[in-house]
Amino acid sequence: MTRALAMISGGLDSTLAAKLIKEQGIEVIGICFRSYFFNENNAKKMTKQIDIPLEVVDFSKEHFEMVRNPEHGWGKNMNPCIDCHSMMMRYSGELLKKFNADFIITGEVLNQRPMSQNRSALDIVKKQSGFSDKILRPLCAKNLKETQMEIDGLVDREKLLDISGRNRKPQMALAEKWGITDYPSPAGGCKLTEPNYSIRLKETLDRKEKVTEKDIHLLKQGRHFVTDNKTKIIVSRTGEEGEQIKQLLNNKDIMFITCDFNGAMVIIPEGEKPSDDDLTFACRLAVRYSKGKNEELVKVKFGKVSTEFDEAKEVTAMTQDELDKYIVN
Repeated sequence: MTRALAMISGGLDSTLAAKLIKEQGIEVIGICFRSYFFNENNAKKMTKQIDIPLEVVDFSKEHFEMVRNPEHGWGKNMNPCIDCHSMMMRYSGELLKKFNADFIITGEVLNQRPMSQNRSALDIVKKQSGFSDKILRPLCAKNLKETQMEIDGLVDREKLLDISGRNRKPQMALAEKWGITDYPSPAGGCKLTEPNYSIRLKETLDRKEKVTEKDIHLLKQGRHFVTDNKTKIIVSRTGEEGEQIKQLLNNKDIMFITCDFNGAMVIIPEGEKPSDDDLTFACRLAVRYSKGKNEELVKVKFGKVSTEFDEAKEVTAMTQDELDKYIVN
C-alpha cells in the first residue's frame, strides 16, 4: 500500500493536504515539529479530526541555531520561513525510510504568502531539503510541475487541486465538506511571527552571546526592560503569569517584592550581572507595579529565589517616561 508522510503544522492547509491524499486510499502518517517557538498541540487536534496518526519530532536546538542566522533571512518579523520549511522537509525526508513511506506531503499553497510561498521560494525549499523528488503539494499541485509520484501513478493528479493566492474560500469549503470545524487562524502557532516577541528575541540575540532555552521561554512572559548597563529585568503582568514565570526560575534568579503593598513579581534572570544601579532600577519597577506606586518611599526586599531575602531598598516608583525609555516592546 502507498504510504505518505504529511507535514502537519497544526493549521488548516496542512490538514486538508493530508486529508486530500488520504481520500485517494493512501495511508497517511502525520509529522509535526516541536521547537522553542511552536509545539504540537494544534497538530494533535487537527490529526484527530481526520483520523491519522501523528509523530512528533523535537528539533529545538538545531532550529534555534538556524533562527539565529538563516541563510535566506527573516520574514516580516523573526520568522525564517524558507529555511524553516527546508529543515522540516529534510527531517521528514529522513523519516521516509523509518516509516517505509513513499513521499512527503505539505500544505503549502502557491502565492499564499508573498515571501515564503512564491514559486521561487517553493523551489528553494524543495531543493534545500535534499528530497526534491519526494515532495508533493496537493493543494496547489496543478499549478506546479508534475511530480514523480504522479508520473508513477502513486497519486492521481486529477484529484489534486489548483489553489493559488491568499483567498481561503476553497480551503474553508473543503473543511466544511469534510467536517473539519475546529481549526486555528492562519497566523497562529509560531511565536516568531509575533511582532512583540520578535522584538524581544532580536534584542536578546544582539545583547547576549549565549542564549539559553530558559531565556527563550522567559521572552514569552511579562514586561521586559533593559537597563543602561544592559541588564534584563522582567515584571509579571498578572498573578497567573507570575505563576508561569515561577515555573522557570531557580536559585540563581533574583526576585524583588514590595514589603507593604501587593504588587507584581519582578525578577532579574540568571546569567545577568546586575550592578547596584540595576538592583535599584528593579526595586523601583516593583514599586511602580504595586499598590504603593503613589507613596513617597516604599521598601522592596530582594534576593535569590528560594532563599531568605536579606537585602532591601527604600525607593520611589519608576516614572512613566522611564518606563517608556527602557521597556522592550
